Amino acid sequence: MLDKTYILAIESSCDDTSASVICNEQILSNIVANQEVHAKYGGVVPELASRAHQQNILPVVEMALKQANITKEQLNAIAFTQGPGLMGSLLVGTSFAKSMALALEIPLIAINHMQAHILAHFIDDANEQKPTFPFLCLTISGGHTQIVKINDYFNMEILGETIDDAVGEAYDKTAKILGLPYPGGPLIDKYAQTGEAVYTFSKPKVKEHHFSFSGLKTGILYFIQKQVKENPNFIEENLENICASVQNTIAEILMDKIKKAVKETGIKQIAIAGGVSANSEIRKRLTNAQKHFGWTSYIPKFEYTTDNAAMIAVTAYQKYRLGLFDDQSITANPRLKVTS
Repeated sequence: MLDKTYILAIESSCDDTSASVICNEQILSNIVANQEVHAKYGGVVPELASRAHQQNILPVVEMALKQANITKEQLNAIAFTQGPGLMGSLLVGTSFAKSMALALEIPLIAINHMQAHILAHFIDDANEQKPTFPFLCLTISGGHTQIVKINDYFNMEILGETIDDAVGEAYDKTAKILGLPYPGGPLIDKYAQTGEAVYTFSKPKVKEHHFSFSGLKTGILYFIQKQVKENPNFIEENLENICASVQNTIAEILMDKIKKAVKETGIKQIAIAGGVSANSEIRKRLTNAQKHFGWTSYIPKFEYTTDNAAMIAVTAYQKYRLGLFDDQSITANPRLKVTS
């Protein structure tokens, strides 16, 4: 194998267009173009997302190569997100990557988006130390909530997952109920910092390691409706405490499930991944768990929590190392599972 392996990675699963260049496990660039067009609609509009990807992908790739200070001729492979995600968005990245790999006559590597979130922990500067196998990963985002047992880079086992809504969706829907703009999750986290968890919301009873957030959303909605009926200014007067109470409930639900998984597996290495892993309360609970339960917690840098191409790149490097390449018949798969 070459001493230096350069891989260009492309991420286009939802509404962020991202490109990254990696040299072995060191990220040389990680460019992300956000799509602000969705804010006024209160959520991602798939058709608008795919159009924006078409506009963004070429300048983002050019910027990633420029920042990495390499030419496209120096690349050893092209990687892209195969899925899961929005079909139209995935197709833009897939088509671009396949065309570029074909033109440069270099290997093509399809990457599972959910595996990449987990393997972001193996980026050189992702955190102070890298996890060792096996470890547990709480993968939390707008579309997923899972506890995954990681036996090896590409040997993963889902221990539990949401049976309805994902935790990120619960945050965003709650924010909408409170009249906060999209994306609302970070705003709930922000307001919660100055509030107190004075309100109690029931935690759903779900078997084993699975999750459910649909009932919690409904409970929050009914609570707000009742309070606003009695006091029209209730939200405005109590926003910080409402947010702190919601955040406390969600964090307890997640931590209860992790504790159960640790008890049953005996694995005390715990990582978090996905957009919601940027949440301050969840990070604090996991950090405190190291002291209280003797866990080793792995919390990635903020730039590696949301959708980004650096996580695609580091996963692609591990595949390149193992010679796991794909041919031009590969297609986007919006329903790809983390165990695929």
